[in-house]
Amino acid sequence: MSFDPRIAQNRFGFGPGPGFEPPRSAQQMLNLLAEPDKQAKRFPIAGFVDIYGDLKEIRKLNKALRKTRGAGGTGFKAAQSARKEKYREMGHKRDAWFLAAVARCITAEDTFRERLVRFWADHFTVVGKGQLFRGVASTFPEDVVRPHVTGRFSDMLRASTTHPVMLHYLDQLSSAGEGSRLATQGKRSLNENLAREILELHTLGVDGGYTQTDVRAFANLLTGLFLGKDGRFVFRPHRGNPGPEVILGKSYGGQAPRADDIFEALDDIARHPATARHIARKLATHFVADDPDPDLVDALAVSFMDSDGDLMALYETLLTHPAAWVPQQTKIKQPFDFIASAVRALGVPVNTLSALKPNERNLLFFGPLKLMGQPWESPSGPDGWPEDPAHWITPQGLAARIQWAVSAPSSFDTKLPDPRSFVQTALAGQASEATLFAARAAETRWEGIGIILSSPEFQRR
Repeated sequence: MSFDPRIAQNRFGFGPGPGFEPPRSAQQMLNLLAEPDKQAKRFPIAGFVDIYGDLKEIRKLNKALRKTRGAGGTGFKAAQSARKEKYREMGHKRDAWFLAAVARCITAEDTFRERLVRFWADHFTVVGKGQLFRGVASTFPEDVVRPHVTGRFSDMLRASTTHPVMLHYLDQLSSAGEGSRLATQGKRSLNENLAREILELHTLGVDGGYTQTDVRAFANLLTGLFLGKDGRFVFRPHRGNPGPEVILGKSYGGQAPRADDIFEALDDIARHPATARHIARKLATHFVADDPDPDLVDALAVSFMDSDGDLMALYETLLTHPAAWVPQQTKIKQPFDFIASAVRALGVPVNTLSALKPNERNLLFFGPLKLMGQPWESPSGPDGWPEDPAHWITPQGLAARIQWAVSAPSSFDTKLPDPRSFVQTALAGQASEATLFAARAAETRWEGIGIILSSPEFQRR
């Protein structure tokens, strides 16, 4: 089995679309990936530092509201109105960032990059917890994933571990070393969430050979990571734990807590053979098959170790391995991928998306994603979205896909294509005889488009 352009654009991208040529080779895909990130510039999404001023402003408004709550009158109403307006503004930004994410996927020549960004963002899952951080998860891929998606895994791990949204999501901002003054005075205690998820989910894996003792030592080492006044992470030694800490048999740090000791441990964990194996299996599972070929997993793990976690080397191994090109499409598109690939296949212009009103965005995107089981930026836990097809193809989820396929295309302000040609565009020659017949026999365009987008072939990649 070798490179197939039809498989390439679907399995490693967001599918075909009018005006887009399928990839010509694995090397071309790698060459495009090595180029500057055009889509990030074309459809910008803010980083955390860029919106931190908004969060500080909301905190200030919350404080003003508390002060005036008892007094009532015009002061309270003014503070309440100002806070409501600021939250509305943040909601508009969140919607705009979602549309930018969709636009990147539906207009990209290099859709492999967009799929990789979504893979790594899910691997290092964050959720904007609480009312203040609810809409800021979009900043995480911009700061952590996109700058490092073609770099080294260790650099992405560092960026993820120190990102303010990750520190907030996994309660690291409330953690203090067991031997710190804050802990001995009873003001703060040790929180193991970040340490546990780094070891279990981000690096070694659940069977990675670490113990609860390692988790606790690592949690103590991580104390001191905090959010600075400018929206960047800072290291606060008074929150740290006097060392040393022994993690996986190696001692880190000394009496005075230092950020460099954390980074040394992260780099060592990133290079661990268990990490290579964990990342290899996740990559193969996400892109190729729920039960991936052991030879592919082995090859990816070896590539990871031999290249010191060079992600471009890892992608080259993935794209050039025969197991990556099996013709059977066994992976189910997750809801976002399903919708993005449908919008791409329909050739919906970006300005049509940007012109959607808030209620239209809810009806076309946010509501359906929730019904399909993937509410935007709201996975149920730090382990991200499931790969298991049974999680996505449920009675409710499938009904929501069919409903979207039938109703959404005609809701976009664009002319619907002829189903007889659209079936070739959307399915790139991989349509079954039943789907081809149904496309030809459809009495209306919207009916034919709905049949094609809800077909079993379009659900898979």
